Amino acid sequence: MDIRSIIAPVIQDRESLEEFADALTDRAPEVERDVARLKKAPTDREVIADLFRAIHNIKGDSALCKFELGVAITHPIETMMARFREGEIPFSDLLAELILLAVDRLELATDALLARKPLENLRLLDLVQGLEMLALASNEDVDSRCAEVIEKVTGFSPVIGEISSRAPRVATPKREQVNATTDLQFFRSLALQLESRSPLFKGRTMRILRLALETNKAGGNIVDPVQLEAAVYLHDVGMMLLPEAIWLKVGKMTAEDKQALRNHPGFAGGLLQRMPGWEGAAEIVAQHHEMPDGGGYPNELRSADICAGAKIMAIVDAFEAVMLKHIHRGKNRSVLRAIAEINACDNQFAPEWIAPFNAVIRKTVEN
Repeated sequence: MDIRSIIAPVIQDRESLEEFADALTDRAPEVERDVARLKKAPTDREVIADLFRAIHNIKGDSALCKFELGVAITHPIETMMARFREGEIPFSDLLAELILLAVDRLELATDALLARKPLENLRLLDLVQGLEMLALASNEDVDSRCAEVIEKVTGFSPVIGEISSRAPRVATPKREQVNATTDLQFFRSLALQLESRSPLFKGRTMRILRLALETNKAGGNIVDPVQLEAAVYLHDVGMMLLPEAIWLKVGKMTAEDKQALRNHPGFAGGLLQRMPGWEGAAEIVAQHHEMPDGGGYPNELRSADICAGAKIMAIVDAFEAVMLKHIHRGKNRSVLRAIAEINACDNQFAPEWIAPFNAVIRKTVEN
């Protein structure tokens, strides 16, 4: 296969690629569910057949839509599944993780192409070459090769623990912030009310708070931790002012849904602006969906105009959103895949905060 079709794929037919993207949106959850089932019952012939068929269908869709990258990623996976079906190689947790990572990368690459965004950070050549070598690996080498490919593509060890949902240590408000403690308790109660709207949200506030505070600390505590804590509690409270059918929706959002969703930072930020002493938190909340390249919302601010707290919030909030996406698909959370996705899309985040965030994640691994 022409290497250019991997490192610099060209859209031959945009309409066909959009059709492939729609089909992949439906098929990727099938792969995730089948992988989860196979990990529980690795000898179930029916489940093996279902997973093989799901991968084969993605490959067929790729070929039909003349999307060579899709074929390049799925063909070696199909070869591995055929070998597993014949009993030549085992189906291990590492092989499962690599298959899911490959499907993630295919989704990200497809979305990036349609949005005319660069693909360099996806490390697609490393992925495809690693999959091709793995497809020919001996039984004894499968797990070690999987680990090598995963680390080369993501930059992280294949074994990463969960992010704790326990309340982290928080900063003590300054003496002049007389009502800060009482305010924070109220803000936290609002955040927990938001969590109660869906069982999938359980623990999200404390996970986001822990990551935000630790990332800020790793970056030199540039942001006032008390303001950052308040922003974490209220950054999504504006969602409750939108119809639940929008923000609790499972699946693809319509253009109208997305437009309505753009209003939520302004609602929560506006509330904080009207409360003396919380101007910093208000700015963080209002800007946490802005992007350094000006492609964010609601004001399309560029990097120099986005406050540091909002840049931190953008990363940790996106990380939690990726985790939630995989829960929707019926798969247990994969911290590895979530952090890999954040790093693959780091052009939409402030680069100066990606390194501190990664340092926090690596610390989690070591612990």
